[in-house]
Parts: sequence; structure tokens; C-alpha cells
Amino acid sequence: MNRKKTANKVEKPRRQKLNWKALEIIHPDAAGIDIGGSEHWVAISPDRDENPVQRFDCFTSDLERMAKWLLDKGVRSVAMQSTGVYWMPVYEILEQAGLEVYLVNARHTKNLPGRKSDVEECQWLLKLHTFGLLNNSFQPTDAIRVARTLWRHRSNLVGEASSAIQRMQKALTEMNVQLHNVLSDISGVSGMAMIQAILKGERDPWALAALACPGVKASQADIAKSLHGNWRKELLVVLRHEVELYQMYQDKIAECDQELRIHLQSLGSKIDTQAQPLGPRPKGKKAQGNTPKFDLRSELYRITGVDWSQVNGVDVMVAQAVIAEVGVDLSAFPSERHFASWLGLSPMNEQSGGKILNRRTRKVVNRAAMAFRNAASTLLRSQSYLGAQYRRLRTRLGAPKAITAMARKLACLFYRLLRHGQPYVDKGTEYYESRYREQQIRSLTKRAKKLGLEVVEPQAA
Repeated sequence: MNRKKTANKVEKPRRQKLNWKALEIIHPDAAGIDIGGSEHWVAISPDRDENPVQRFDCFTSDLERMAKWLLDKGVRSVAMQSTGVYWMPVYEILEQAGLEVYLVNARHTKNLPGRKSDVEECQWLLKLHTFGLLNNSFQPTDAIRVARTLWRHRSNLVGEASSAIQRMQKALTEMNVQLHNVLSDISGVSGMAMIQAILKGERDPWALAALACPGVKASQADIAKSLHGNWRKELLVVLRHEVELYQMYQDKIAECDQELRIHLQSLGSKIDTQAQPLGPRPKGKKAQGNTPKFDLRSELYRITGVDWSQVNGVDVMVAQAVIAEVGVDLSAFPSERHFASWLGLSPMNEQSGGKILNRRTRKVVNRAAMAFRNAASTLLRSQSYLGAQYRRLRTRLGAPKAITAMARKLACLFYRLLRHGQPYVDKGTEYYESRYREQQIRSLTKRAKKLGLEVVEPQAA
């Protein structure tokens, strides 16, 4: 009987043991590049060349020779670190050659000690990239990179112009000319007219005060009193130079605006402005002092299909700053949570042993996130749903955490408007207050029920 059972027994196929020590090769045709300021080290698989690690200079001809060598050896994917700005020429040339370039965050490759030389570093990048252990960083399209360069350059020019204004004010203060105490902006029409008259030799305070525009709130007596100072020759020289620098920066900003306008006009349209024209600007929203001189609002409406002047917090300047960094196609981010995490506006939630060790946001240097933070801080006096929500968070959490929380909400709103085309509707402060009141009543009702009590709302008269 035992023999028959053994004979009739069907043998089960043996399970193959999983070799957990072996890693799956994701990129078989891979290469690793260690980026440097004067030279680049490239490593490929040893079975492709007798000299798998080679050195290339940073000149354009050498970079083109590097791309040709990689293509000849059958390389299709390259990984390199984002070192300063040295990676940009390498990235562009390799991308133009048809290679898949992975731009890797340096933090993700420095968790293992050792590898102090450039040769070992490029070989380590090759190993990590071959097994798919490196994540590619987000890079916008070439057209968006052009807009990003122009917008960043414009921001630098605006910053230099602001520094020139500060040095002008310092020179005036050292001469005891207290013009900044009677004028809100010495770089305005009235302030610049008075400074130009001072540089031409005018010293009469009343004659200088007469150059003020009628809209100035200060009286001519106060203005004349502030223009009485000790006219030191060396400080006048400093003032003249700073005024010339300020005017030069203004001319360069105007040239940059012209180039930016031409480039934005070359981008594709998402909406037909003739079929759906742009509405009037909302009341109470004035253009900022550093707004480009051309109609940026109409250009962004044509490109994105969203009137950003209608969105509370996210105005035209914030929208342009973010679009210059990420573009109008956000398909690279699967959801708004991924977009907020890339911006560094989401908590980390590090846990160990069931306890949360750290909930702070990551330290990310991101100009788009900075634009959202600046936009969130402007909601303090906004009579809107977002403004009421920000004031409630500010009271409960404090200003820094409230700004981060509202910046994340604005980023999610920006994502939904661009990705899904949802129209923006402001429900107002009253809707938020009524909703918050209902939420507090539900919370009090639950707490009272646990204590055996009952919450009774007073009847309206």
C-alpha cells in the first residue's frame, strides 16, 4: 500500500531559490560621468573598451568627442551629478547627441564612504545607474529653459537696481538729506526729479520741493525741510555714480523684457484669445513696481488658459516665476502631492519604532517654492477664502509654519489649474468662517457626547 501511494504521488515542481544578492540590471548600456570644473571622467562597462575609464577636457570639442566615444561603444544612458553649473554644457551636448541623460542629486550618491578620487566616483555612478538606483531630476523643455534664463537674469537686474537705490539713500542720509522720510520711494518720479536737480547744482530746498508731483501726500514745507543738508563733494560723486548705475540697470531690464516678450510670443497657445477674450483686471489689484513693461497678463493667459490676476495670492508675477522654472506641462508630476514634494513644501514624516522623528520640510533651494512662499505671505490682508484660512493658520501655528502650509496649498491650486484646467472660484471669507464654525460645533458635540453632555445651539430671535 505504501509503495502504491508513493507511485501514484505526483511530484510538485521545486521552487527556484531567489538569489537576493543579485540586483536586476535596469540600464545595461550605461555610463557614469564625474563632472569637474576643468575635466570630466567617464566610466563605461569594462567589456566595451580596453580603457573603460577615460578623461576629457571641458572644451566643446572634447565634449563632442566624449559623446561620439559613448555612442561608438554602444552607450545609451548616462548618469552624472548636478555639480554647480559645470554640468549644463555636458548635458546639452549629450542630449543633442541622442543620449538619455540622468541628472542626479549629489546627496543620493554620497551615502557610502570612500571614493575620494574622480576615477572611483565615475565608476560608482556607473554601478548605481546600471542597477537603476538613481533617480533622474526634473528638467523642463528647452523653450522653458530659455524663459528661465531670461527671468532669472531679470531678477538679478532688479536686485542690483534695488541695491543702487539703497546706496543712493545712504549717500543722501550721510548728507543729512532726509528725503526718504517724506517720500515712500525715492526712485519714483518725484524723487528722481529732485535727485537729478541736486546733481545739476540746485540747492534751494523750496525749488527742489516744487518738483514733487501733486499726488505726494507730504506737504511742500516738510519736503523742503528734508532737503536741507550739507552738500559734501565726495558724497555727490557717489550719488551721481549710483544714479547712473540705476538708470543703466533700468535700461537693461527694459531690454530683457523685450527679449522675454519675443520668446513668450513664440510659445504655443493653449486657448484662443479671440473666442475667449481676457476679462477686465479685478478691482483692487494693482500692478507691482517690478512688473514687466509689456502685457504679461495677456501672454500668460494665452499660454496657460488661466487668468492669474483672478487667483488670490498667485498673481501674474508669481505665475511667471513658477512657469519659468517648471513650464506649463506638469505631466512629469503624477499628482499635486508629487509636485509639492518636489518643491520641498511637504513634511518628511521620518518614523522609527512607531514614533515620528522629524516632520520638517526638506531644505530645498527652489525659486518656484520661494515664489509660492512670498505669495502666501501676501494673504494676510486678503478678504478671500485663502486669506481667512491663512489668518486662522497663522493664529494657531505661527507665521513660519502657516506660510509653508499656505505655500503648499497654493502649489496644489497651481497644479490643478494648469493640469486639469479647473476654473478658480473664490468662495469668500464668510463661507470659510461658516464652515469653520460648523467644524467646531461637530467637534464640541463629539466631546460632549463622550462626557454624557449635550450641546444646545441658541435659537435665533
